[in-house]
Amino acid sequence: MPTPAVVVLASTIVVVIAALAGAATAKLARLDGASYPTALTRAAGAFTTVLALAAALTTALAALRP
Repeated sequence: MPTPAVVVLASTIVVVIAALAGAATAKLARLDGASYPTALTRAAGAFTTVLALAAALTTALAALRP
C-alpha cells in the first residue's frame, strides 16, 4: 500500500501535467486566432480530459491489483 506522501506526490504530478496541457492548448488556440473566451474553453476541456484520463487509468490499474 502506498504511503500518503506517494499519493500526494502522484496527485500533484497529475494536476501539474493537466495544467500544462491546458496552458498549451490555450496558447495554441490563441496562436490559431481564437478569442480569449474560446481559448479558455478549450483549455478547460483539455484540463478536464487529462484528469478524466488519469482517473480512468487509475481505475483500470486498481482493478488489476490482486
